[in-house]
Amino acid sequence: MKKNLSIIISFFIMITIFSGCSSNNNLKIYIWGEFISNGEDNSMDIKKEFENKYGVKVNLTTFASNEEMYAKIKSGSAKYDLIVPSDYMINRMINEDMLEKIDFENIPNFSNIMDEFKNPIYDPTGEYSIPYAWGLVGIIYNSKMITEDINSWYSLFNEKYSKEILMFNNPRDAFAIALKYKGYSLNSQNPEEFKQAADLLKKQQPLVQSYVMDEIFDKMINGEAIISSYYAGDFIKMEKDNPNLKFVLPKEGTNRFVDSMVIPKGAKNKNLSEKFIDFILEPEVGLSNIEYLGYSTPNKAVFDLLPDDIRFNKNLYPDSSFLDFNTEEFIHLTDVFLENMDKEWLKIKSGNN
Repeated sequence: MKKNLSIIISFFIMITIFSGCSSNNNLKIYIWGEFISNGEDNSMDIKKEFENKYGVKVNLTTFASNEEMYAKIKSGSAKYDLIVPSDYMINRMINEDMLEKIDFENIPNFSNIMDEFKNPIYDPTGEYSIPYAWGLVGIIYNSKMITEDINSWYSLFNEKYSKEILMFNNPRDAFAIALKYKGYSLNSQNPEEFKQAADLLKKQQPLVQSYVMDEIFDKMINGEAIISSYYAGDFIKMEKDNPNLKFVLPKEGTNRFVDSMVIPKGAKNKNLSEKFIDFILEPEVGLSNIEYLGYSTPNKAVFDLLPDDIRFNKNLYPDSSFLDFNTEEFIHLTDVFLENMDKEWLKIKSGNN
């Protein structure tokens, strides 16, 4: 009996040990959809390459918006080791003590990051985030169906394109467009300016065919809609499937965003997360990834390896004069203001004005 008991105890000890090892070797990443090269289009399968290099398992879960990601992390309903949010949401998560400080000793390839992306406004001390990709928001339109010049946010509010317009399905991007069109900062918390933006979006609502995120790909590629707001990097991918699609940066100015890698508070595999970050920053890995994404790279070593048609593409890498005077990065707004924005957004989308 004692022998049998000993065997049983040993069995459970072994299960516990292997269970612990499995947990420590299982990297859980929460990332935007279609936001890491996966072997398609001759790209590197980064997940598989990292798994083979370190003998671990990588689990990828995707989100469609920063707000969706934040709600899940905040609620504690799921635990991740590494997440890739946008600038303003990173700022919020830092303020709410939701992120771990990064050990840069484990990330020697951080030296590849361009100086202008270090210590950003959303992470002033540079301790919590490492840039993954950046880009600009603009207008995508079908030049076969729209022959006039498009150079202003006005086109998204033009009745001529009623029911052919797609709009961001999140309040922060939608209000940013309305604010910029009105000549205001996209970070404005001025009540009167906010009201003008809300009124403009209410007036636009009957013209909108659909509020979208990733659904934009099929709709614009297949000609189901003819004009939309979206990200320059995603346009690069859409254009390959529909050469009639064009992209323009509006004259009123636009959002310059940065998506960065961060480690949520209490992550079980912090060291493995830092290994993955360093792996992404390797020149050849980063090159395959950024070419797959279509976005702009903050990595100097990767930028130097890009083909000329990408490096000199003004939609991806505009002149500094445009970036300095015509773009803004989102910052975190007050919780009260964001709550009011969310309420207004729900009313706008429902047409309950």
